[in-house]
Amino acid sequence: MPDPEPRRAAPHRPLRVLMVAPTSFFKDYGGHIRILEETLALQALGHQVTIVTYYKGDNMPGLDIRRTSALPYHAEYDVGSSRHKLAFDTYLAATTLAVGRRVWPDVVHGHMHEGALIGGALARLLRVPLLFDFQGGLTAEMIDHGFLNPDGRVYPWARRLEKFICHLPQAILTSSLRAADLLRREFSVPAERIHPLPDCVDLDRFDPGQFTEEAKNALRQKLGIPLGRPIVAYLGLLADYQGIPQLIEAAARLKLAGEDAHFLVMGYPRVEEYRALATAWQVADRVTFTGRVEYRDAPFYLSLGDVAVSAKVSATEGSGKVLNYMAMSQPVVAYDTPVHREYLADLGVYAPAGDVACLAACLQELIHNPQRCHCLGQKLRQRVAGRYNWQQAGEQITGIYARLVGGR
Repeated sequence: MPDPEPRRAAPHRPLRVLMVAPTSFFKDYGGHIRILEETLALQALGHQVTIVTYYKGDNMPGLDIRRTSALPYHAEYDVGSSRHKLAFDTYLAATTLAVGRRVWPDVVHGHMHEGALIGGALARLLRVPLLFDFQGGLTAEMIDHGFLNPDGRVYPWARRLEKFICHLPQAILTSSLRAADLLRREFSVPAERIHPLPDCVDLDRFDPGQFTEEAKNALRQKLGIPLGRPIVAYLGLLADYQGIPQLIEAAARLKLAGEDAHFLVMGYPRVEEYRALATAWQVADRVTFTGRVEYRDAPFYLSLGDVAVSAKVSATEGSGKVLNYMAMSQPVVAYDTPVHREYLADLGVYAPAGDVACLAACLQELIHNPQRCHCLGQKLRQRVAGRYNWQQAGEQITGIYARLVGGR
């Protein structure tokens, strides 16, 4: 039976929304995609969205982006966590206050914990509601990134700060059901404040049918990937907690088993570091690192994949890359985590978290079964079309805004 036609939310008056994004918006990975697509969906519904963010990042056409000044002593910095982040956020708080008093929003929308903390101060000053876009646990992510020791003296204080931030907003969006459960169970956030809103995907942008075989073969040749070699695709941030070293080890295991698979690893930073690791594992001829792939080009590059993979093991962060894989009708091999199960259900091919041997075996099995790959890919695109589209997400956010503003 086909999915029913989605119900449209009742029309609401256009609102002025101030988003606080404590990151270098826009970059082609992770939470940046969520910020971008939420903004586009809200603008399509008539809302005026202003984004306050760090001084670096790409300007996107049609978006109102206000940036901080550059730090006088640290003009360059890498993507991801940084010991200079406190200074960045101090500048962000000052810029948010200045922009907020000029825009005078109807609602403040804070992304991530720092955005909710800074946005909470502005919301209280302007006496407007605050919505927190929760994209993963603060202390859990700091541990994942190696910035916090769970047995150290700072950890209890970080947990107290996290709980304080989680109780600031009148409503919280979570990128997964797992995150919603964490807020209720570990931070005692009232259930009525929590609104699960999984990451979504633009099905028109991520449409595998728009690329010809001739174009894909030309891209393969440009990247130096031999024709006929099956491709395992990864697109996202390059970091240890994303499982990049384990993907390289899986490539080595497949090569040792006599498989002719090729890993296409798309993203940044630390490209040279991981390229050196691939050389150490003797799979430099089986792994291609593209570096940064712009969001507009991501579907084309992803279209080369026969199988997609996610070796991320975080228990609280979303995994939006998986939705892009699904939209591109690609079968997905992933570590067995609640977030991956939420997206893929019984259509994913799972390996126990951290089990590289099983991960490689799952990839090997799919490579030799193109009929199963095709069947899974078609069903995954149908699943993502029915559950994870940005138009419905924009209407859900609008409904939450309306309730917050109406109950102010």
